[in-house]
Amino acid sequence: MLLSLQGTFPPAILALADGTVFIGNSIGATGTTVGEVVFNTAITGYQEILTDPSYCQQIVTLTYPHIGNYGVNAEDIEAGKVHAAGLIIKDLPLVASNFRMTETLSRYLIREKTVAIANIDTRKLTRLLRTKGAQNGAIVGLAEGQAVTQTLIDEAIAKAKAAPNMAGLDLAKVVSTASRYEWTQTEWKLGSGYGTQQAPRFHVVAYDFGVKLNILRMLAERGCKLTVVPAQTPASEVLAMKPDGVFLSNGPGDPEPCDYAVTAVQQIIEAGVPTFGICLGHQIMALASGAKTFKMDNSHHGANHPVKDLDNGRVSITSQNHGFAVEMASLPATLRPTHISLFDGTLQGLERTDKPAFCFQGHPEASPGPHDIAYLFDRFTALMEKK
Repeated sequence: MLLSLQGTFPPAILALADGTVFIGNSIGATGTTVGEVVFNTAITGYQEILTDPSYCQQIVTLTYPHIGNYGVNAEDIEAGKVHAAGLIIKDLPLVASNFRMTETLSRYLIREKTVAIANIDTRKLTRLLRTKGAQNGAIVGLAEGQAVTQTLIDEAIAKAKAAPNMAGLDLAKVVSTASRYEWTQTEWKLGSGYGTQQAPRFHVVAYDFGVKLNILRMLAERGCKLTVVPAQTPASEVLAMKPDGVFLSNGPGDPEPCDYAVTAVQQIIEAGVPTFGICLGHQIMALASGAKTFKMDNSHHGANHPVKDLDNGRVSITSQNHGFAVEMASLPATLRPTHISLFDGTLQGLERTDKPAFCFQGHPEASPGPHDIAYLFDRFTALMEKK
């Protein structure tokens, strides 16, 4: 935002658990929020990022400097509300313009009661997070006329230090749907918007660990009649529906505490039902197959991450959002790696050698991000065709 217009936005404080403090301007709701501070390198898609349930209890720093220039709209959402704990950006453009825009980013944040800060050095913050790893933080959005004081800064640092660590947190059951529902909406198209599936070919039961809506749309687009179930649904209930396939969604938090999901997935895979997992679903499938997971020092968040397909050498640019990964050295004989990250060599894809099940760490639904890895959805339908 222009320096001459800073006065139209109240001040805000960002404090990290290590005592680092940034002073900027509040562009969202008044109040305080805490969470794990991470950075995302996507250039577009801030509305999809904010509404991604995988960002539950995380404060997102967007490294691209100008955020909000195309506003927000009612269609580009990945869940019914903002799930990110807060937002950190460099510049909020004074003018937002897009033919689909219905609201400015700032008004949207206020309406969604999301605390956000702008006009800080996000390059410095990103370098700090890259060096020290993700850490907890607090944003304090002050009211109009309220001034930053040392007392408020000290309180913000104390709240950042007191925030719970992401390791050990089971957040899948927190963001999951409370009840089962059917899904028929298909992908968005210019001029017509979202469609409705008319001729289903497969019945897929989708576990909601924090599912993004565009994942469901892409499955529906490929002929899947979807029944979405809560995260804690037992395998017996899923198998009783006699599905052609089972999908394990993305989601927030640590996969290890999700013992209910690990047990259910073990039983589903052993039953021979074609299974496809994404993100947290990938990690849960790995745990269910006997592998181990770990908390990453530098998590992956962005829409420009190169991933190599080990079967054919193809390199895809992908969307990523995860702070945990599967240990390569822990893979049992029944799991083989199919994809790796070209950034740090971490596992990105796995396949069972004895059952029709595979999974991917990134986000092939491209919300936001490229469509390079969308072929995994076709691989899933091909598995169900062979059943």
